[in-house]
Amino acid sequence: MDPTLVWGLIAGMAITNIVVRAMPIAVMSRFELPETVRRWLSYVPVSVMAAMVALEVVKPGDRWQITLANPYLLAAIPTALVYRFTRSFLGATVAGIASFLAFRYLLG
Repeated sequence: MDPTLVWGLIAGMAITNIVVRAMPIAVMSRFELPETVRRWLSYVPVSVMAAMVALEVVKPGDRWQITLANPYLLAAIPTALVYRFTRSFLGATVAGIASFLAFRYLLG
């Protein structure tokens, strides 16, 4: 495949992606949304992130693993607890990495 074609496709996809994402933001920024809609929209990023993380925790490597032998699942528990009580993203990240490494080591 010609490198010029590949780079042209990449540039075209990038431009299309930017336009598709920017147009609704540009249009909606001109309107004052009702408080209910703004509050509802504030939950979208958290929901999307939670869905992505949850899937990786219970299905690492494209295999469902909802068992106590899953270090991803076990590490999610202390991570969630640290975040729940400290509200520190950095603390939760460090706790998650440390607990994952510990569980992976302990489980073999």
